[in-house]
Amino acid sequence: MGIIPHKKNKRYNYTPRYYKGSGDGSPFEMKHKFDDYRSTVGSSGGIKSKFSSALHELRNAPDKSANRRIIIIISVLILLFLFIIDFDLSIFFSKL
Repeated sequence: MGIIPHKKNKRYNYTPRYYKGSGDGSPFEMKHKFDDYRSTVGSSGGIKSKFSSALHELRNAPDKSANRRIIIIISVLILLFLFIIDFDLSIFFSKL
């Protein structure tokens, strides 16, 4: 395109000094530490299959008491917030 050709990038092939090439893959691979335990990570498919696998993982969670605990904590915090801002709960009840 121009008169002066663009400089090409040099290839740099680096191997660590003490890397023995174990079967774990590349030492430079960035991976989350919980990916091995999740069924929803790395699934290829549409959005419907992703949602269904996420729901399946949520239903078959090994620690359902933790989910209940989180819901209780969130509901208490919401009620506390509503109390602090002086929210009137009477708008949800009908006046007879």
